[in-house]
Amino acid sequence: MPNSDYELLIFDWDGTLVDSIDRIVAAIRHAAAGCDLPRLDEVPIKGIIGLAIQEAIVTLYPQLTGTQTLTEFQRLYADHYLSLEATPSLAYPGVAKTLQTLHQQGYRMAVATGKTRRGLDRVAACHGWSALFETTRCADETASKPHPRMLLEILEQCQVAPERAIMIGDSAFDLQMAHNAGMGAVAVSYGAQPVQVLQQYPHCLMIDRFEHLLPWLNHRP
Repeated sequence: MPNSDYELLIFDWDGTLVDSIDRIVAAIRHAAAGCDLPRLDEVPIKGIIGLAIQEAIVTLYPQLTGTQTLTEFQRLYADHYLSLEATPSLAYPGVAKTLQTLHQQGYRMAVATGKTRRGLDRVAACHGWSALFETTRCADETASKPHPRMLLEILEQCQVAPERAIMIGDSAFDLQMAHNAGMGAVAVSYGAQPVQVLQQYPHCLMIDRFEHLLPWLNHRP
């Protein structure tokens, strides 16, 4: 058994495990251009990473709410992102080795992501990580972050109490979702949102490199 207060580790995907941020920004801008919408600075685009895609789009372009253009934007985004992901986004340094080590040490692991089910299953298989995660939840099959539903569903399926699980993510949505579910959270500083934003939300730890998660977990009293 792990030498830790936690038995279940729940990870965000984009910006936490894989460096896909620039591709998401590029796909949003491509879709906006295709819909004759203004090109946005990367800061607000990075600020919506982690949300379900429709919620992300209407956050950036509120005028699209309830319109056919929203559907077209989503299609253009998905097609362009898929073309960019023909070669999957690289894992951040230390992620692959650390995930394997955590698995070997007996930690149970899961994913809670704003990706679609089809997108997550494809990229998890490409990285060879599918078998590492006991369960996963995606934004197109449950409530979008920061609503706690996807975490509560994972906890129920795994039969783990909130205090025995922790969320690891790179966005305010991840940290607030964990808080809403009664869980602790670890923030990673290298993803989509800057440290000064993350510091405004509840978290137990902030790490600059993914592998720093290991010693913190394994030296918990």
